[in-house]
Amino acid sequence: MSPATDTTGKLTRPPRLFLVAAEPSGDALAADLIDALRAQRPDVEVAGVGGPEMAKRGAISPFDISELSVFGLFDGLKIINLVHQRAQETADAAQAFEADAVVLIDSWGFMLRAAWKLRDALPDTPLIKYVAPQVFAARRERAKVAADTFDHLLAIHPFDAPYFTEHGMDVTFVGNPALERDLSGDGLGFRARHGVDPSDQLLLILFGSRKSELTRLFPRFADAVKRLKSDRPGLKLVTPLASSIAEQAREMIALEPALDDLIVVDSDERRDAFHAADAALACSGTVTLELARLGVPTVAAYRLGWLAWAAARFFLMKSKYISLANIAADEMLIPEHVQTQCRGDRLAHSVAALLDDPERRAEVSARLKAVTDHMRGEGGSPSANAAQAVLQLISS
Repeated sequence: MSPATDTTGKLTRPPRLFLVAAEPSGDALAADLIDALRAQRPDVEVAGVGGPEMAKRGAISPFDISELSVFGLFDGLKIINLVHQRAQETADAAQAFEADAVVLIDSWGFMLRAAWKLRDALPDTPLIKYVAPQVFAARRERAKVAADTFDHLLAIHPFDAPYFTEHGMDVTFVGNPALERDLSGDGLGFRARHGVDPSDQLLLILFGSRKSELTRLFPRFADAVKRLKSDRPGLKLVTPLASSIAEQAREMIALEPALDDLIVVDSDERRDAFHAADAALACSGTVTLELARLGVPTVAAYRLGWLAWAAARFFLMKSKYISLANIAADEMLIPEHVQTQCRGDRLAHSVAALLDDPERRAEVSARLKAVTDHMRGEGGSPSANAAQAVLQLISS
């Protein structure tokens, strides 16, 4: 019997939860989960690995997670020694905290390694994976690996569960937190603050949250902007920068003539910028789902390293689309330009088709809102559902 439990195994002190997030999107999910946990169990104690959103809630990370924000097999291999070091530090911190459960959020590669270290350090502590690897799109074998590694899965898509339950994994569908997050904003106020007339067309540029995404997409986005501005000299541009790429992005923007009038803002103006925009050119990811929820017509882009792309293209990819809204709709509502199709001319053509056709923008906007409403599902908020599941797992 643990000193923290009675003869029945129930906790005799407030529950201690250790949350692990290795990227800005995971940090945001963790922050929402912490809020929901405290709403249901005010005495819960929380610690973990994460970013600024977790820190605001008192969970101070023992190291900077921005160095882990890479994507793809080969980018990951470049920092593999660092990943193992940080995974061990994560396990050490959870052990020192005497965690009753550990919630590992998204970020498959790092979370897998962290889970191995955690299992050694805390063999009897439940390891809960929040957000499944997207086996519906690629790498189906990860479902079995997840079942062998984690004790429970909190799934955010209704179509996730069968891939994992067939391997004996317990799964709780909680819903997609990106569809519950407060996305309210003041578009007109944003335009007024930054000298953008209500009649001006405003294009939102989103470079991603990983440095690898920034470096691969930046020249293509800059080329697209140059082409768009040549025919639309009055076009206004804005980019809210994730903290993980802000310093590097500002340096790159300062050296790019095509972006000399780009309005650069920090993440605290992100939602206002979303509401102010007529259309968006975005790195594919969670942000495209947030934009879809707001009905912002978007063009999505992505590039991997060539070896990673070859592996993904010829051996791994199972889905027709990369954007969740497109997958849910089974239709290309968000034009996707991936790898060889991610070129300035093609991006500019897709964005121009939205900017120059108000009726099309309105139609796409309505369809995107309808699709995300359907994806939200029924029941409580996703974060509240996730918090309830975690607390039940601890109590049982």
